[in-house]
Amino acid sequence: MPALRKYLAFDIETASTVQGSDWRESRPLGITCAAALASDTPDKPILWHGVTPAGAPAGRMSRNEVRGVIKELTAYLAQGYTLLTWNGAGFDFDVLAEEGEAYPECRQLARDHVDMMFHVVCEKGFPIGIKHVAQAMDIEGKTPGVSGELAPQLWADGHVQTVLDYVAQDVRMTLQVAEQSEQNHALRWVTRKGQTRTFNIPRGWLTVREALDLPEPDTSWMTNPLKRHVMLQWMMSDEG
Repeated sequence: MPALRKYLAFDIETASTVQGSDWRESRPLGITCAAALASDTPDKPILWHGVTPAGAPAGRMSRNEVRGVIKELTAYLAQGYTLLTWNGAGFDFDVLAEEGEAYPECRQLARDHVDMMFHVVCEKGFPIGIKHVAQAMDIEGKTPGVSGELAPQLWADGHVQTVLDYVAQDVRMTLQVAEQSEQNHALRWVTRKGQTRTFNIPRGWLTVREALDLPEPDTSWMTNPLKRHVMLQWMMSDEG
């Protein structure tokens, strides 16, 4: 069996709560913190957050602090890691690009990384929630009592460590999902009806660039299919 990729799972938490069904209408969201976890050091999450002049955690990361995160991610790529996210192409790197005013760099990172949810959308035409994947694959899920919707207020209320623990668990879960499914050549998830379904990945996880080459799935049976070009609209102006 071929060796697994050397992954670096990545995730961010925003400073503002999303209002409505389209998060883009609430931007700029800001970033409170971010986390990464390397597959060869799975017990040592990397954490970033803004710092005030007094040395305390800031309400949100500054542009230069966000650029520092982008620089570190790029350095990991140079060391042979593959960046890994769940919906990073459609969300995390978009927000990172805006907050760091670094669109060219983030477009490159997004294209060359593995976004498992994007891979699923490209083949199936619909997204899957990672918590439903963790449930089916017997992987520890998200931190109880915390969510992406609650995290901005928790941070603002001073519960910094709670949010840092939450984002660290998110990257831990993301890495475990990627590695376990790659070993088994399949991803499993629990549907809304409580049924377990399987998504086969015989070639392993595809990067965003590779997933874009997949044929469009048949979504004629869906009322409102998720289109890949909508997820990546922030990247389109840099094509070619």
